[in-house]
Amino acid sequence: MTACSPVSQTAEIFYPTGDGEPVAETFDHLYAILITIEVLRQYLSGQQATVLGNQFLYYSQGFPKLRTAPDVMVIFDVEPGGRDNYKIWEEGQVPAVIFEMTSPGTRSQDESFKKTLYEQLGVREYWQFDPRGEWITEKLRGYRLNGEAYEPIMDDQSQPLRLRLTVEGKLIAFYRLDTGEKLLIPDELAAALEIAETEADQERQRAEEERQRAEELEAELARYRSRFGDLPDS
Repeated sequence: MTACSPVSQTAEIFYPTGDGEPVAETFDHLYAILITIEVLRQYLSGQQATVLGNQFLYYSQGFPKLRTAPDVMVIFDVEPGGRDNYKIWEEGQVPAVIFEMTSPGTRSQDESFKKTLYEQLGVREYWQFDPRGEWITEKLRGYRLNGEAYEPIMDDQSQPLRLRLTVEGKLIAFYRLDTGEKLLIPDELAAALEIAETEADQERQRAEEERQRAEELEAELARYRSRFGDLPDS
């Protein structure tokens, strides 16, 4: 594993939180990053896990230049919530799953340096997503750690996340393995909420109509009793 063991320091070492570089090359890549982060954060809500995006991952204490910035990383068995950066030696956990929204401009780094680094760090799964299909024809490919080496993922399933991954347009779509249910993106959640609210309004309207019919029937029975007395027993 590449991460170094803690070392004593005579002076505080500064670990930057950013490098001033753009988050992503294109809007498609940025949108894919943001949606993936939000969907996985919602999915893992309430668990001892965090989802971070485009933040420095430091893997060797005392060497702030030894870092990378995964587009999306999922870490289990840590305190939920955001961080300015992620230091493996402080948190005690290596990311379980990393996503890179790749392009021809980042292909070399994503295929060589990052893949080798994640493999050495012990990242269980590494996914590459090319939203425009510029160099990955199928747009999405994954690697799973087998021993100390990555092997291609053939079933489109993330074992740590317990999700099936597929491509829908320029986004990664996630489906639960236990129920088959899709994890909705914000737009889909808003649409589902609107439908639920409409159905609730319709149900309230039906209930009100039933109440009015019951009141009308009761009033009709009251008029009958006032004219003819109580209804005879059957």
